[in-house]
Amino acid sequence: MGSDISGPRVLMRSIRALMADTLDRQARLDKIVQLIAENMVAEVCSLYVLRADSVLELYATEGLNPGSVHLAQLQLGQGLVGTIAATARPLNLSQAQDHPAFTYLPETGEEIYKSFLGVPILRAGRTLGVLVVQNKSARQYREEESEALETVAMVVAEMIAAGGLEGLQRPGVTLDLSRPVSFEGVTLSDGIGLGRVVLHEPRVVVTNLFNEHAEDEVLRLNDALAELRLSIENMLARRDIAAEGEHRAVLEAYRMFAHDRGWVRRLEEAVRNGLTAEAAVEKVQSDMRARMMHLTDPYIRERMHDFDDLANRLLRQLIGRVDGAIDEIDDAIVIARNMGAAQLLDYRRERLRGLVLEEGAATSHVVIVARALGIPVVGQVTGAVSMAENGDMAIVDGEDGQVHLRPMSDVAETYADRIDFRTRRRERYAGLRDKPCVTRDGVRIDLQMNAGLLVDLPQLAEAGAEGIGLFRTELQFMVASTMPRASDQQRLYTAVLDAAGDKPVTFRTLDVGGDKLLPYLAQLQEENPALGYRAVRLALDRPGLMRTQLRALMKAAAGRELRIMFPMITDAAELRAARELVDLERAHLHRFGHESPKAVKIGAMIEVPGLLYQLDEVMALLDFASVGSNDLFQFFNAVDRGNPRVANRFSDLSPAFLRALKDIVDAGHRHDVPVTLCGEMAGRPIATMALVAIGFRSISMAPPSIGPVKSMLLELDVGAVRAIVERHLASQAPMADLKAELADFARAGGVPI
Repeated sequence: MGSDISGPRVLMRSIRALMADTLDRQARLDKIVQLIAENMVAEVCSLYVLRADSVLELYATEGLNPGSVHLAQLQLGQGLVGTIAATARPLNLSQAQDHPAFTYLPETGEEIYKSFLGVPILRAGRTLGVLVVQNKSARQYREEESEALETVAMVVAEMIAAGGLEGLQRPGVTLDLSRPVSFEGVTLSDGIGLGRVVLHEPRVVVTNLFNEHAEDEVLRLNDALAELRLSIENMLARRDIAAEGEHRAVLEAYRMFAHDRGWVRRLEEAVRNGLTAEAAVEKVQSDMRARMMHLTDPYIRERMHDFDDLANRLLRQLIGRVDGAIDEIDDAIVIARNMGAAQLLDYRRERLRGLVLEEGAATSHVVIVARALGIPVVGQVTGAVSMAENGDMAIVDGEDGQVHLRPMSDVAETYADRIDFRTRRRERYAGLRDKPCVTRDGVRIDLQMNAGLLVDLPQLAEAGAEGIGLFRTELQFMVASTMPRASDQQRLYTAVLDAAGDKPVTFRTLDVGGDKLLPYLAQLQEENPALGYRAVRLALDRPGLMRTQLRALMKAAAGRELRIMFPMITDAAELRAARELVDLERAHLHRFGHESPKAVKIGAMIEVPGLLYQLDEVMALLDFASVGSNDLFQFFNAVDRGNPRVANRFSDLSPAFLRALKDIVDAGHRHDVPVTLCGEMAGRPIATMALVAIGFRSISMAPPSIGPVKSMLLELDVGAVRAIVERHLASQAPMADLKAELADFARAGGVPI
């Protein structure tokens, strides 16, 4: 038994004609299984569809009891059909009943059939159902028959995705494509967003499935492959490959995959079986993704992203770029594998409600920008791209690190209530905006904000900040595709100073290198970039870069006070060298008749532990100092704060770290140098309690944190909390972390944290 070699092509022509007919949904399904059975000389062909409750329901059959349609059911993983759906792998058996997963459904009457071929119905790697053929005689189905069945399964998948089975299910039953899905990720930016999905790089929707002439389509496929390979070679040959967002290792992998004969052979087979080139790419990639998703080897699973991106590039080569749906959606939840900071800024802020990243880390450029824009972000959400469709309802929970796709109505209502609560709380904080930040026992605390882009500046007034304690000048460089000119830099700094008015602004000089790579600034790969060639180390080696920035800052601050802060200072010699560059630029401005700032204050970021043993020498060279708590904590504990396996083992409220911070504050007092703390620590009310207790009187944080921190400080008795903290710092056996005791103190005293 079996079809001849032309069978798959004949079958695809028949399916194509059928899809053009004006049949009702059930009749079309019935006709599909009938055509498959005839073409493959099979006595049975059955179509099972996966429901949202993980049940596979028989939707159509040729050869089994027709009365079992919509009644015969299998759980995901149950029987041969359930096993195919759960593993996303075909089964080709000559003796089906000998397989350990075989399950007999009495209502179908299938016990007399020995041979069995079943394939998953896949779309973007998701299993939507199973397609099966059976015969009474024991036989092994040929590879081209399996390929033909997989090709038809793809057509059925598109039918399901397009709503072609709507109305066939019983009331209360929904199909898997529309079922609610929840993900656990990592909170990267606080907040909650409700809206509809916009895929950052939407899958190319293949609408033209069937080819007219197979050989012409093979030529078209090979031409696109040649263009794809050429584009990869061109990127590899460029010196600035980082400008495309690709690292060399990834491009090398792309090159290897693009020349893989097995992949190309499967694509050509799918075309010769009747598909267009783009439909073939989607089918083969969906098959590959489904198989790789079930592999346990983490390296191979990681390569899945490379395969996906390569297939997407090939699809775009064949069809052309597809624009996102952002302009049609007013409440967009953008979902992406990853994206650059500049790409996020391409979206209109007023339409954005949240961002979901399959990758992403707290220090990612895009996350820094999203935080500045006040957009909730959840990262490390594996599978979000393939499970989402443009227009799906979605919730981004930046408080608990959760993402909900197509949420049930009660879940959506709960989150709507939470958003309403957050809105009322923000309104309460807004009422404190103009109130001086003085504790209950009369201690004045200076609350400043961190910024880095022009979009941050309106929050200076909205949050009630008393100045900008950290302006990250590198963000202008990171979101640009080429080096910002001196005039561009000066224009930005002037706008910042104008917006701040009489409030102080502290400009941190260019802090790039490490994880902040600029695409147009060639840098060598480093094994330990956080400890490598970055910040002031790089700037002092490139004095032209540093002097251009200093000149732009001084021109912008003409007639005003200018506060310049150098990052990543490791010893006093670096600080002296940096000060010399400032003096050179001041002399340059004077020589050419430019108006100078009325005062230039020099500061340094204290974030390298080695500086703790040079505090008196360094303070003597400074007008002010700022503690970079993020990096200092990371280096102090030898812990990568982007690595959840170790970052959560250590606390910035440990006595050891608080002692180090107190030493810095005390050194500032000895030299009459004001000390501010910038970083995530400053934005947590409970951590701010400890900071104020050890002597900090100025802290700088993200604008949304100012309200909660101020609300806490207004109710705080500094003397009482100082007694608790100092007792632990002086103890020979202090607690590992003061968080619990500080929380108890706050609750007992009615201090909101």
